[in-house]
Amino acid sequence: MESAIPKHLTTARSRHRRVPDDYRPPYPSFVARHKPKVSHIVMAYFGVQYRGDAPPDAARSLGEIAARFAGADGPSHWDRAHYVDQSGFSNVVSVAYWDDVARFDRWFGSARETWTGASGEEIGRFIEVLRPGVARYETLLSSLGRPEGVAVLADEMSGEVQEHAYWGGMRDRIPLSQTDEMAPRGEPRLVRDGSRLRVVAHDNLCLIRSGQDWSDTEASERKIYLEDVEPVLREGMDFLRDEGVPIGCYANRYMQMVDADGRPTEKSYGQSWWKSLAALERWAESHPTHVRIFGAAMKYLSTLGPSAKLRLYHEVTVAAADERFFEYQGCHSRTGMLAAVEAVVA
Repeated sequence: MESAIPKHLTTARSRHRRVPDDYRPPYPSFVARHKPKVSHIVMAYFGVQYRGDAPPDAARSLGEIAARFAGADGPSHWDRAHYVDQSGFSNVVSVAYWDDVARFDRWFGSARETWTGASGEEIGRFIEVLRPGVARYETLLSSLGRPEGVAVLADEMSGEVQEHAYWGGMRDRIPLSQTDEMAPRGEPRLVRDGSRLRVVAHDNLCLIRSGQDWSDTEASERKIYLEDVEPVLREGMDFLRDEGVPIGCYANRYMQMVDADGRPTEKSYGQSWWKSLAALERWAESHPTHVRIFGAAMKYLSTLGPSAKLRLYHEVTVAAADERFFEYQGCHSRTGMLAAVEAVVA
C-alpha cells in the first residue's frame, strides 16, 4: 500500500489526514506518477460556442486548433468533448496537456492571438488555462491501463494507494495539503481588453475533471450504468450547471467526449470551476444531488464487484493566483469563469 503523495513531495505534516495510519481502503485505486523533474503541468481548455447548428467558423476553428496541437511545442496529449450549456449554447472544448511550461509558453502566444483575437464571428471562443505546480493537484484512477486527462502525461502509475474511499481523500492526495489549508483569498474580477474579456481569478481556485468510460462494459453492466447510474449523475451535473453558484460552483460542464471526426464516444466527464476545494468537498459530502450519485455508484459497484468494467478517474487542482488564465471572446455572460464575475457583481 502506497501513499498517493510521491516521496519527493512528502514533507512533515502540520495538517493531519482524515484517516489513521492503519486505514485500509475497501477497494483498489491508483494515482499518476510524474518524474521528479516535472515541476508544473499545464491544462488548457480551448472552447468554441454557438447556438443551433454548427456554423462554418466552428469547424474551421476546431481544425485549426488541432493542427496547432500537432505542431511545434504542442501538447503531449489532448482530447475533445461537447456539451450544451444552461443558456442552450453548444460548446465544443479541446483540452490539451503539457508537462513542460516553457514549451507551452513558446506555443501559446500565437495560439491565443488566433483563438481569441478575432471578433465579429458567428461563434464565441474561450481559453481557460491552469498551470499548477505538481504539489497543487491530484489524480485518482479506478484501474490501470488506459489513463485519461493529465494522467496520460505520467511517467508511471502507482500501486494501490491508501488515501481514497473516504470523505477527505481528495484533499489528502494533494501534496500541498500537508501544510496548507488552501483557502480562497480575494474575489474574481473582470478585465476588458477591447472585445476580449479576461477574468482574473482569486487565489486557490479549484478545478475538477471527473470522468467515466463505459466502452469496455458488456450488455448487462452497460444497461445498469446507462439506466440506473448515468441519469442520477446527469441530474447532479445539471444541478451544478444551473444552480451551482450559491454553493460555490462557478460553472459546470457535463461533457460527452468525441472522436477525431466529432462522433460521440462512450466516455464522459464533468468539469467544473469551484470557489474553493472546501466548497467542492461540502457538495460531495452532503448535498442531496451528490449523495444520490454516490449511492447509485456504490450500488452499481457492490452489485458487480471486481467484474465491473466501468473505468472512473478524476483530477483535482487548487491553483495559485499566478497559475491561471481565463479569456473569452463573443461568449455569453455565464460561460465558464464569466459566471464567477457575474456572481460577485450580483
